[in-house]
Amino acid sequence: MSETSKSTLPLWSRWHARRAQLPKPTPWRLRPVRIPMRDGITLGADIYEPAVPSKGVLLAVGPYGRGFVYTVGFAWAFAGQGYTVVFASTRGTADSDGVLDPMRTDADDSHDIVSWLREQPWYGGRLATIGGSYLGFTQWALLADPPADLAASVVVMGPHDFSRHTWGTGSFRTDLIGWSGGVGGPPESRNPLRNMKVRRSFDKGAEAVIDAVPSLPAAEAFFVGKRAWMRDRLSRSDLSDPYWSPMQHARALENISTPTLIVAGWQDIFLPQSLEQYARLRQRGIDVALTAGAWVHADILLRGGTTIARESVRWLDAHLAGMPLARSAPVRVQMTDRKTWLDFDQWPPLDLASKTFHLHPEGRLATERPEPDAAPASFVYDPGAPTPTIGGNLIAKGGYVEDSAYIERTDVIVYDSDPLDGELTVLGAPVVSLDHTAERADADLFVRVSDVDPRGRSTAVSETYVRVGSATEPVALTLNDTAHTFRAGHRIRLIVAGGSFPQFSRNPGTGENPLAAHELFPNTHVVSHARAASTVRLPTRAPSA
Repeated sequence: MSETSKSTLPLWSRWHARRAQLPKPTPWRLRPVRIPMRDGITLGADIYEPAVPSKGVLLAVGPYGRGFVYTVGFAWAFAGQGYTVVFASTRGTADSDGVLDPMRTDADDSHDIVSWLREQPWYGGRLATIGGSYLGFTQWALLADPPADLAASVVVMGPHDFSRHTWGTGSFRTDLIGWSGGVGGPPESRNPLRNMKVRRSFDKGAEAVIDAVPSLPAAEAFFVGKRAWMRDRLSRSDLSDPYWSPMQHARALENISTPTLIVAGWQDIFLPQSLEQYARLRQRGIDVALTAGAWVHADILLRGGTTIARESVRWLDAHLAGMPLARSAPVRVQMTDRKTWLDFDQWPPLDLASKTFHLHPEGRLATERPEPDAAPASFVYDPGAPTPTIGGNLIAKGGYVEDSAYIERTDVIVYDSDPLDGELTVLGAPVVSLDHTAERADADLFVRVSDVDPRGRSTAVSETYVRVGSATEPVALTLNDTAHTFRAGHRIRLIVAGGSFPQFSRNPGTGENPLAAHELFPNTHVVSHARAASTVRLPTRAPSA
C-alpha cells in the first residue's frame, strides 16, 4: 500500500490563490500509487487528497514528470481548492514503466486509468480532466471515446491532432526536435546543474540537426540510442499514413458532450486547433467556453498562470462541484496590449465589419484599388540562406517581438499602409489573398501582419505558413486569430516571404520530404498587383464611443 504524507499547504499555494483571486486554499495529502495498464505495465502517479471533503476527482496525464514545475502548475492549485487530483506520468516517462512512444499510446492508457479510478473506494463516480499542452492532448485522446462518468474538461493550449502540428502545413515544424529533449525518463541526475548541462548539450545537437542538409541522416545519427521514435516523425511526411492515426483525435470534437473550457493563446503554437475545438463544439450545441489571452505557449505557467487557474477552478466548481458558474461571458479575450479583456457571446463576435487593403507596387498597402496594369513584385527565396524566423507562434523566443529586420531583406516583400487616422480594432482572423506564382512547383508562403508604430518599430501580430505549390490562381491564406488594436498614427504592415527558418524546415524546391533533400534550389516568387486580386481583409470593430 502506498504511503500517505502529512497534510501540507505550501506558502506558494496561498500566494498563488490570492493572486488568482481564488478562495483561501485548503491543505492536502500526497499519496504515490501505481496504476496497472492492460498490457501488464504500471504507471507512476500521485494522488493529492484535500483535507476537506473532496469536491470531485480531476485527472491529469502527462510526460514531463511530476516534479516541482508541473506539480505547482496543476496539482497544488486544484488540490488547494478542494479537489482530489490524480496526476499520472505517461508510459516510459518519470517512474512509469513501458517504452516511450509519445502521442501513440495515450488513448488506451488514459482509458485504463479511468477504469482503475472506478475501482477505488474514494471515487464518487464522476470526474473531470485538466491540463495543458501535452496534458491537453491526453485529454482529447481520452475524449475520442469519452467515459460515461466524465463531467467536465478544461483543455489549456492542447492539440487534438499532433500530426497536424508536425506536418500540417506541408512543411516540417522543427520545434518537435528540440521538444524531444524535454520528454522522457527521469533526469540524468539529482543535480540540477548537471541536468542543465545535459539539456544544453542536447539543444546544441538538436540545432545542428535542424541546420544540416539533409537533416534526416544527421537526425538518425543524433538520436541513435535515444528517442528512437523521432525517426518516424521526421521521415513520414504523409499524414494519411496509418502511422499517424493514434495522434489524430478529431473525432473527440464529434463525440464529446460534456461542458468544456478551451483556453488559448494568440501566439500559442496550437492556437488554430484550440479555436477549431471551440468552434466545432459550439456548432454542435455543446456547453463550451473560450478564454484567449495574449500568451505564448510558455505562459501556461507564467504570464497566464493565475488567469488560467482562476477560470479553470470556476469552470470545475460549476460543472463538477455543482456551484453557480462565476463567469462573465462564454467568451473572454485579452487584447494584445495585455491590459484589456473583452467579453462576447461567441468567437468571432457577430458585430464585425471587413476592411480591405489592396497590395500595390513599391510596397504600398491602401484601401483604393491598384491600376489595372500595376507592376508585380518578386523575390527569390534561397533555402541555402533561408528567411529567418523572428518571433510569432513559437515555443521559445516567440510572441509579440520586433520584426523590423524583415524590411532589410531582399527575400521578403513588405507592404505598409499610410498612418491610420484613427484606431482600428481587429477581432478574428485576417485573410490575405495573393495572386501568386512561383518558378518551381514546390513553394512555401509565410505571411504576417505586423503593427508599425510612429517610430518605425514593427511588431508581429498575426501570421500563417503553408505550402502552396506554384499557384495559377489567387490563394487565400487565413492567418491566426487575434484581438489587436492598431492605434492612430500606426501603420499596418504585410510581410510576404517564402520561408521562416528554423520555425519550419527549408523548402528545397524539389517536392520531396524537405528533411531528406540533398540539393537546395532557389525559387522566384511573383506577387501580382493587377486586377486587384491581392488583398488583406481585416475583421474589424468600430471603436467604442
